[in-house]
Amino acid sequence: MSTRSQSVYAQLIRSGAVSSSSNLISALFITSFAAAVPLGVLAHAQRSETVRFVFTSDAHYGLTRASFRARTHVPAHEVNAALIADVNTLADGAGPVDFLVEGGDVANRAEAADEIQPAAVSWSQFRSDYVEHLTLRTSSGTKTRVYVVPGNHDASNAVGFYKPMKPAIDRTAMVEIYNLMMAPAKRTVATYDYARDRVLTSRDVGGVHFVFLTVWPDSVGRAWLTRDLARVSASTPVVVFTHDQPDAQSKHFTNPNGRHDINALDRFENLLSDTFADGKAPEDDDALEQAAWEDFVRSHPNITAYFHGNSNWNEFYDWAGPHRTIALHTFRVDSPMKGKYSESDETKLSFQVAEINTRTMTMTVRERLWNTASWGASTTVSIAPSANRVCAR
Repeated sequence: MSTRSQSVYAQLIRSGAVSSSSNLISALFITSFAAAVPLGVLAHAQRSETVRFVFTSDAHYGLTRASFRARTHVPAHEVNAALIADVNTLADGAGPVDFLVEGGDVANRAEAADEIQPAAVSWSQFRSDYVEHLTLRTSSGTKTRVYVVPGNHDASNAVGFYKPMKPAIDRTAMVEIYNLMMAPAKRTVATYDYARDRVLTSRDVGGVHFVFLTVWPDSVGRAWLTRDLARVSASTPVVVFTHDQPDAQSKHFTNPNGRHDINALDRFENLLSDTFADGKAPEDDDALEQAAWEDFVRSHPNITAYFHGNSNWNEFYDWAGPHRTIALHTFRVDSPMKGKYSESDETKLSFQVAEINTRTMTMTVRERLWNTASWGASTTVSIAPSANRVCAR
């Protein structure tokens, strides 16, 4: 996208000429995914030596930034449009991009007290910014695909929350994420069921197996992943995308108390299939749940990388698990709206650009400081299965 096009697009957003309910945008979105690949495998006809992707998370449509580019109270629609404008410049600087992943919390939870817009409006804005205005191409010349994993805010909009929301339930974002990721399966707001209709899917690109999971790898996700990996060679690297960090959040598990429901006294959110086993309060540590994921990774040593949002700052680290038996290369990414550091310092706003050399199976992840059009931290790791350093207990 040219600088002039970016400027025009930003002006259209500010003026209201780009409408979240635009029939044209809806039609273009449907057309862009009409040829979506069926559930399971996305493969290149010829294996490329480089796989490149962009990772960002926590778009949080419905929120406003206190300040952005010398303006105050700037809505997420404009901030995310600016992020995508910089993503589009990667065509000149980084090269072709195979796919972009949004790590969840597309729509901020529509809490009535905060007057947050409905998830349906937020999804329409996300679709406009991330799908219609993304101009990147792959090495074969096709449009770069956008993948989304659901976050806790997306899920809570669909199942309810212990604080009043308006509307009380809005399944739109979860339905659209499901239909995007699980095609040809299709749900409507009337037929969607969160307990049944999880985003659990994978794509194969350049000899790497990419996995996409709802919120966090709970027991349902791990059971699906066991079946999925049964068809994957033990020598194939597996890269996981999900919303929560590997150590998860206790409040996202199912309420262990009373009727196990969502209520203001217990404050559990019932977004994960497992009933919380470590205590009775969401402040209690989730060591048992973490250990289950640690054990799973140790028994599947080709799971070598994990990308997540939720906690919202740029960090490259190895997750060892509560028993410290593994070293899972983990990548935490910033948020354009709720960054731990970038919320108060917009020069720290960032997303990540990852490049995998499929011959050596090394992956370089770079922090892109998109509001200053510069590069920040970077790291290079091996994603070959032998590099997942499994330690003895």
